Amino acid sequence: MRILTAALSLLLTSSAYAQAPAPSMPAQYATVLQTLGKQGDFKDNVLKVNIPRSDLKITIDGIATPTPFGFGGWVAFTPGDHGMDVMMGDLVLTESEVNPVMSAVLENGLDVTALHNHFFYDSPRMFYMHVHGHGTTAELTKKIQPALALIGKGAGPTTAPGRAIEGKLDTAAIAKIVGTAGEQNGAVYKITLGRADFTMKEMGATVNARMGLNTWAAFYGTDSEAVVAGDVAMLASEVTPVLRALRARGIEVVAIHHHMTGTSPELFFLHYWGKGSAASLATGVKSAIDLLGKKAAKR
Repeated sequence: MRILTAALSLLLTSSAYAQAPAPSMPAQYATVLQTLGKQGDFKDNVLKVNIPRSDLKITIDGIATPTPFGFGGWVAFTPGDHGMDVMMGDLVLTESEVNPVMSAVLENGLDVTALHNHFFYDSPRMFYMHVHGHGTTAELTKKIQPALALIGKGAGPTTAPGRAIEGKLDTAAIAKIVGTAGEQNGAVYKITLGRADFTMKEMGATVNARMGLNTWAAFYGTDSEAVVAGDVAMLASEVTPVLRALRARGIEVVAIHHHMTGTSPELFFLHYWGKGSAASLATGVKSAIDLLGKKAAKR
């Protein structure tokens, strides 16, 4: 496989950039983690608070699926103008949690900007709620805390035990095909790409990959038997070309939607899932990301 072209290198920002030594966490962000009782990190001027659903055992199409494959919820804070923060997040919820959490978000003065699935064939059924707000760090922490307190507190839904895939992936081969290195988290190898071809701002804050403006692909399994799940961040003109590329390679599209409201440019997000050899799945993912930032092909 030839080295990634210069054009793609300029277009897509890899999570590899995040591997540089992290700056010191501002005191107000350390307080957020302490107040919420969560873990997180500060990189690229963003505090990302981790809210993984490790309390659940989730299967997809009968396969026991690790939490990092797509069940790691989060909220993120970044400084904006006039001493205010912008907060965005993606909360991973069971069916019974959706409306109580939504009420807690709304009643505390925050916005819900999307609610959708990321998967088919999942047991228990999982849903993803995007949240948004702006204010001081302390205000936002206080507002989101009641919603986070509801997640995972009840008796978790039960599901039949799935089949684990035993073995390892040749992650170097996946990275070579996709053209970008990823990060290993347990049994899951995840590649994350930003969009360097345009800038999105809100209240003076840059909405970057760590704030949710990203394309990602998570791989699990072995070289001969793997599964992939991911998300593609697209401009309107890119939606149909990306759909065609994924479907032409047998990867299933499971959702098309927005994550944020009132953005400029307008963005759409596409979630996909597939199974097969790791190489064929990586090739399918590559065919989609190669279309980002390019003029849409004529129909």
